Amino acid sequence: MAAGLNSARSMAHDDLTRAQPLDIERPSELLAYLRRSGYIAAGEEPRIRVLAGGVSNRTVMVERGSDEAWVIKQALAKLRVAVEWFSDPLRIHREALGLRLLARLAPPGSITPFVFEDHEHHLFAMAAVPQPHENWKSMLLAGQIEHDHVRQFGQLLGTIHRRAWEERAALDPTLEDRAIFESLRLEPYYAYTAGQVAPAQAFLTGLIARTRVRRLTLVHGDYSPKNVLVHGGRLVLLDHEVIHIGDPAFDLGFSLTHLLSKAHHLHQYRRAFAQAVQTYWSSYLGALGEAPFAAGLEQHAVANTLGCLLARVAGRSPLEYLSEDERARQRAAVLALMAEPPDSVSALTERFLVLIER
Repeated sequence: MAAGLNSARSMAHDDLTRAQPLDIERPSELLAYLRRSGYIAAGEEPRIRVLAGGVSNRTVMVERGSDEAWVIKQALAKLRVAVEWFSDPLRIHREALGLRLLARLAPPGSITPFVFEDHEHHLFAMAAVPQPHENWKSMLLAGQIEHDHVRQFGQLLGTIHRRAWEERAALDPTLEDRAIFESLRLEPYYAYTAGQVAPAQAFLTGLIARTRVRRLTLVHGDYSPKNVLVHGGRLVLLDHEVIHIGDPAFDLGFSLTHLLSKAHHLHQYRRAFAQAVQTYWSSYLGALGEAPFAAGLEQHAVANTLGCLLARVAGRSPLEYLSEDERARQRAAVLALMAEPPDSVSALTERFLVLIER
C-alpha cells in the first residue's frame, strides 16, 4: 500500500510539474528542461545567466563551453513596462521564422544562426554572438558614432527590404498576419499616443490608416540600435518578433527616431548624429536600388519618423534616456512639425534640430 501511495504521490508531482509553465529565468528549471528535451547531455553543466533589458521576453544565455553558447528567448504575455501592455506569446514563433528567413535575405554574418524552437513553451534558441561585442545603442550613447557602422545600418535594412520584395512570391504567407505588429507597434506607439496627445490625433490616425494598407515588402518592425550588436566591426541584427509584410517606411521612421532622439539628448554630438542620419538614408537608398516602392517612400518615412518621435516621449514605451525637459521639448517640436511636415529626411533633420534648440 505504501508503494502505491508513493507512486501516486510521484504521479501527482509529475502532473504538477507539467502543469506549471516553464520559466527560463530560473536556472534550475531551464537546466532540467534542456536535459529532459535532449538539447544537452544528462551530465552537462552549462553556465546559465539571465540577460537584462528586454521588456517583451525572458532572455537567457547558455554557455556550453568549447566556444559554443546559445541565447534562449521566451515570450511574455504581459510586457515589463509601467502601463498595462499585453501581447500573444505566439509571437516568439514569428521571431523564429524571421530569424530563419533573414539568414537568407540579409548580408552574410548579420543574422545569428537558428538552433531550436519549442511551440509548447513558446521559446526558441539561437547561437550567441561571439565575444567580444558591444551593444550599438550603448556605443552611440557614449558618443561613439562611427561612419561605417551607420553605413552598414542603412545597407542592412535596404538589402532586407529589396531582397524580400524580389522574393515576395516565396515568403511564408503567415507573414501577412499583422496582429503582432498591431499589438506591439500600431496600438502602443500610434493609437495610444493619439489618445494622449489630442493635437496629434488626426495626424496619427491618418498614419495608422496608411500603414495598414501599405503591404509592400518585409518589415522588421523593431529596427533599432538597441537590437544591434557590433562584433569585429560588423553589425549583427537581433529581435525579429514584429517581422511582417507591410510598409517599409515604418522601419525607417522607427530607426531614424533613435538617431534624432540621441541628437537631441547628446548636445555635444548633435551635428555628428545629423550627419549619421544622412549617411544612413543614403546607404539605405543605395542598397534598396530600383525597388518600385522607392517612389514616394521618403515622405512616408518622414511621417513615420514624426509619429515615432512623439510616441517615444508620449506613448507606452518612452525612451528612458530622455529627461522630462527633453521629452517636453521633443513633444513640442514634433507637434510643430506635424502641422507642416517636411518633404525630405534632410529637411526633417534640420528643422528638428532648430526646434529643439528653442
